[in-house]
Amino acid sequence: MLHTIPQSLGPVERMIVPPGSARRGKLLLVAATVLLFGVLLAQITDVAGVTSFGFVSWRPLLSGYIIWAGALCAAQVMIRGEAGQRAAFVLPAVLFTVAMVVFPTVFGLYIAFTDWNLSAVAGRRFNGLDNLRTLFADRYFWNALLNMVYYVLSVLVQYAIAFGLALLLNAEIKARKFFRVAFLLPLMLSPVAVSWMIGKSLMEYRFGPAATLARHLGWDNPAFFSTPWLARSSIIAMDAWVSIPFMMILLLAGLQALPSEIKEAAKVDGASGWQSFKEITFPLMLPVSITVIILRVIFQLKLADIVINVTAGGPGGATDTVSSFIFREYRDRSNVGYGTMLAEFYLVIIIIFVALILKGASRWMQRDN
Repeated sequence: MLHTIPQSLGPVERMIVPPGSARRGKLLLVAATVLLFGVLLAQITDVAGVTSFGFVSWRPLLSGYIIWAGALCAAQVMIRGEAGQRAAFVLPAVLFTVAMVVFPTVFGLYIAFTDWNLSAVAGRRFNGLDNLRTLFADRYFWNALLNMVYYVLSVLVQYAIAFGLALLLNAEIKARKFFRVAFLLPLMLSPVAVSWMIGKSLMEYRFGPAATLARHLGWDNPAFFSTPWLARSSIIAMDAWVSIPFMMILLLAGLQALPSEIKEAAKVDGASGWQSFKEITFPLMLPVSITVIILRVIFQLKLADIVINVTAGGPGGATDTVSSFIFREYRDRSNVGYGTMLAEFYLVIIIIFVALILKGASRWMQRDN
């Protein structure tokens, strides 16, 4: 006699959990969780000076976390069967992200509310909202934040240049493969190398080739980093030279993915090149364009290395970025507590700003559709 499989059993490939396995998995998870929180409590009380376990670092907590992570993966398999096996493939990545991103962020939040200067004898001590009050009164930080507005707005100009280059390299021109490789060369260089090759050598105001050429053209004092607007523009130009190829290659990939039949139909209908771009190419490239701009804005918000190596934020803070300002707070003043408060506050600003961009881009896409 043939028996049908009841619908309540779910998919045929689902692994049958042996009797008692689920209970052992739950006990394993509970035991590992108790161990983890026990080590965490001991670590906290040891740091606070309440107890003395002799913990000289956070390694005991890390060991407890690794044991708990292994027990969690094993418990998922023991409790859920094959569904637990699928979850066990994802859990290591999630747990690694928690260990390397979430935990440092939370620990940094704790450091942000302490007075911790590495050059002070007193060591680390809780100071409440003092760092936050100092931040709101710090005009140098707000000046760096204002500079970020100029740097972020320059992304739109970079996008226009990158789109133009992508259109050029997508067209049928001679030596197209050579130009594709040549335009990608700046992307292969590190920003630190660009800082020294261009900012410290090519644009050096005494013997640099750019300064020498400017003198021959009639510029008496070709100092590219002497005035605020010129220094900021020079930093933006160097950063754009490195970053435009990244935007260009993504846009070029989007252009090559467009269906050629639409363009051919537009030509048959007598559309000009500008009309074809305005009515067909640009609207179809809008999702790629928004992605490219958002990615570039995120990278721009982290701009620091070129500024640190070329101007150190000068003249008068005109080229300073928030990241370079935080770097100097750590390096020059050894002020870990206040520097961490700056970093955490800037992280909140970035999250809110990027979330607003994503929401606005989503609404724009829905409206156009």
